[in-house]
Amino acid sequence: MKNLKIAIIGCGNLGLSIVNGLLDTEGFDGNNLWVTRRKPDSLFHLKALGVNVSSDNKLAAKAADLVILGVKPYNIPLILKEISPELDAASQTVISLATGVTLEEMAIHLPKDTAIFRAMPNIAADIQESITCICSQHASPAVEAEVKAVFNSIGISILIEEHLMEAATVLGACGIAYVLRFMRAMTQGGIQIGFDAKTANDIVNQTVKGAAELIIKKGIHPEAAIDKVTTPKGCTIVGLNEMEHHGFSAAMVKGVLASYEKIEK
Repeated sequence: MKNLKIAIIGCGNLGLSIVNGLLDTEGFDGNNLWVTRRKPDSLFHLKALGVNVSSDNKLAAKAADLVILGVKPYNIPLILKEISPELDAASQTVISLATGVTLEEMAIHLPKDTAIFRAMPNIAADIQESITCICSQHASPAVEAEVKAVFNSIGISILIEEHLMEAATVLGACGIAYVLRFMRAMTQGGIQIGFDAKTANDIVNQTVKGAAELIIKKGIHPEAAIDKVTTPKGCTIVGLNEMEHHGFSAAMVKGVLASYEKIEK
């Protein structure tokens, strides 16, 4: 990945998260990165890091080995039509971050047999802790490995079937907001029982981080970990049961389903 040239067209919040992750990756040269926006002023600070900043999508696409599209779904066809004449199917790869735009819908605007990917990272790319789900069409194993390496540089990536991409968006991208809302609520509870806001937030942040690391490193089911801290007649089980009486788990599941149904419409 060291000499891979990457363009991010329509570099918004998610694109910037990817940029920050890549720039923090050892050996990655900012000079190999092109970013574009219609009004690129908000990206000019990246120039000091060697990044090529422009409003010219064609120029960025022509220069890159991997072209990442960070634009809204309704803009994907327009951008693909714009950059398609500059692309070489034999040597360039197109990656869309847009929800709901299929590989086939992209392919009709691109040179025949262009390697095409859909990727769904999340904003934790900013600190190299994203989970990115990826699917592809016309991609060789070598190109798949190359794309995975890019997204592994901002966290971890997994290959999935395309029909699961919308579900991946809900769990991996929307899921960040679900967890943050839970953390905010837990902090509010901490304030109510006596902590100042900063201390409550510090405790919650590390508690959530520790819970995630415990599951990842131990490879255990969440319920198995819960069993370790729910002693008979203890305060933990009382709190958990109270949450369940008010529909905590059901509300989470309903939220996931509501987001999924919104994407599917």
